[in-house]
Amino acid sequence: MTNVLIFGRFRRLLLMFVALLVSGGVPALALAQDEAAVTDASVEETAPAEEGGEEEAEAADLGVGYALDNTFLFIAAVMVFFMQAGFAMVEAGFNAQKNAVNILFKNSMDICVGVLLYFFIGFGLMYGANYAGVEDPSLYFVFGGVGIEGYSDGTFSPEVAWLFQAVFAATAATIVSGAVAGRMKVVGYLLYSAVLTGLVYPISGYWKWGGGWLAEMGFQDFAGSAVVHGVGGFAGLAGALVLGPRIGRYVNGKSMPMPGHSLPIAALGVFILWFGWYGFNPGSQLAFQGTGDINSAMHCAVTTTLAAAAGGLVATIVSWFVFGKPDLSMGLNGILGGLVGITACCDCMSDMQAVLVGAVAGLLIVGGVLLLDKLKIDDPVGAFPVHGLCGVWGCMAIGILPNDYLTNGDTTFMTQLIGTVTICAWAFATMFGLFAVLKAAGILRVSPEEEQTGLDISEHGMHAYPAEGLSRAS
Repeated sequence: MTNVLIFGRFRRLLLMFVALLVSGGVPALALAQDEAAVTDASVEETAPAEEGGEEEAEAADLGVGYALDNTFLFIAAVMVFFMQAGFAMVEAGFNAQKNAVNILFKNSMDICVGVLLYFFIGFGLMYGANYAGVEDPSLYFVFGGVGIEGYSDGTFSPEVAWLFQAVFAATAATIVSGAVAGRMKVVGYLLYSAVLTGLVYPISGYWKWGGGWLAEMGFQDFAGSAVVHGVGGFAGLAGALVLGPRIGRYVNGKSMPMPGHSLPIAALGVFILWFGWYGFNPGSQLAFQGTGDINSAMHCAVTTTLAAAAGGLVATIVSWFVFGKPDLSMGLNGILGGLVGITACCDCMSDMQAVLVGAVAGLLIVGGVLLLDKLKIDDPVGAFPVHGLCGVWGCMAIGILPNDYLTNGDTTFMTQLIGTVTICAWAFATMFGLFAVLKAAGILRVSPEEEQTGLDISEHGMHAYPAEGLSRAS
């Protein structure tokens, strides 16, 4: 009797793992439950079931499902964490060699400062309603506690839930690094990073993902086109405006190209980011098994891939037409723009709609770069067109293109417009104010002499490429 029950449970677990690997969007636990019925029938034919056997089997299934979902979320969190390397490579490659160390330093400190501030302050602000003892989750500052003790969402372990959200917070912060590259003091940047990850991002994140007023209104942003990328993109725009352009970027009203020192490094960074996005978007399903095909993690992966490809191709073709030659930097940013655009709607768009979302994002990249140039706003890596404009488009696409959210009546074009504008305006206004204060205090921008020498030397006292014979290109 005991051997039969053990064999039945082992067979059930084995079939569930096979189904998980093969089926993709098919709910793995549902398959496991079907197999459980067959197994239970075979056990009943062999011998009468022991009292309590079915309850033990159900508990085993729940335990495996819990473990699989937590494992899936952990892997997704690690992939999002690896995106820090992608941002570092993109920003370093698109900037001057004399500022490479500074770029890498800022990206390194983003994750260090970000996870600590998000642990002690941000997580409690953003998800305070999930802490024990919080009676009124509608409070604006729903600060449940410090750290993760007392947190519970009924689905994931507190540790993996915090880790997944912490790397998202660090991503929002690191976006700004490229927009302010080449002229911002380290101390000013560290203060910015602390405020954004500790306060600005968690508060607007609570409005949508923590059960706040935007969530109640029906605003949709699946993985963070506005909540993450819009916040980073508009914070970067604020920084670029307050800082002003780099020396020599605009001369007598004319735009002067300042190419980055390593497009191979930038291209590597883009591919790392594309890889990491498979944790960013499918991971936001918060379970490998979905509630239906349209909501499965695998569907999110497919739409993410299609949008990225369409964004890269359209940006390349349009820039080829505008500039007379195919521009690699435009194509790379087009890929990122497609990824940002589909982030809000990867769960609800069809495959063909994902191509359209990515294609529009590619157009926005080229148009956004040209617009910034026309306005003489210096954004060395195109952070605002990629994360700001395409982040807005991703959320607004939900209010424009037919999808499940629109047909259920809770989400409208105006809902998406209000939510998107509010989140982006919140990030821009708070960060503009902070950058203005830092500027007034004299801790925002380096001196002209330090800028021309390069921040690697003036701020860090070292070269990124100290080998003899390598020039320090400006």
